[in-house]
Amino acid sequence: MQIAFTYVVPPASSAHLPNLKALAKARVIDNRFLADGKTFAEDFVLEVDDPAAFRAELAEDLADVPIDWCVQPAEGRKKRLLVADMDSTIINVECLDEIADYAGKKAEIAEITERAMRGELEFEGALRERVGKLKGLATTALQQAYDERVRLNPGARTLVRTMAANGARCVLVSGGFTFFTSRVADAAGFHDNRANTLNAADGALLGTVGEPILGREAKLAALKEEAAALSIDLALTLAIGDGANDLAMIKASGLGVAYRAKPVVAAEAHCKVDHADLTAVLYFQGYAEDEFVTD
Repeated sequence: MQIAFTYVVPPASSAHLPNLKALAKARVIDNRFLADGKTFAEDFVLEVDDPAAFRAELAEDLADVPIDWCVQPAEGRKKRLLVADMDSTIINVECLDEIADYAGKKAEIAEITERAMRGELEFEGALRERVGKLKGLATTALQQAYDERVRLNPGARTLVRTMAANGARCVLVSGGFTFFTSRVADAAGFHDNRANTLNAADGALLGTVGEPILGREAKLAALKEEAAALSIDLALTLAIGDGANDLAMIKASGLGVAYRAKPVVAAEAHCKVDHADLTAVLYFQGYAEDEFVTD
């Protein structure tokens, strides 16, 4: 079977690829450098007899090497649908935690967020609990949080715009709130966004969220619905996230990426990005740096 093995060394790393026992056993079909500057990325197309065994041996060889890498089927690497989580994936913060800071409740709400993202709490119930603690907070805190706290993670806009320029549909799907997803989607270049709604009246939050809540299963449904609308197989989709409510869509997609993820997600994703920025996901698809769409 032909597989692709890609590794990315971020600018801050001095890591070098060690001698890989798995690579020595494979037949190299193609090998090229995708980036050879501040970021270094190299790509191999290989013929292997047992992809699972190859991946397991690579994981052992690279366990302590601070680089990001991916193994996947060589065919269909450039995905036609990107479905991305927002909080702590496309952006740098958990928006609900930041809103809570304006109510003086960040610590207690952030603790619930962390447990939910680790999969220790049922997402929908945890969301209702956290939103309930914000009853009465002025809605102006939402814009203030966006202006003062929310930033795109490095590489996010390049990832989205490059995939979109190459014909992929890009959708932001969040367990957060439409107030933020609409703005982040526009800033990053997504075609559409899906999220929850915060109920408000007379300039204040009511402490409730619109039903039904978009959580783990809704994210999976969004991936399947978007793929069906494009008439493509899930093998041609890419999903990326960091928390437990992202895991179902990550596992169902053709390439499921764990970005700076909780252990439960990192353990089951197809690949991880722990060191480089989000452009690593472009390298994994076989894009070279000179193909990136940048501002």
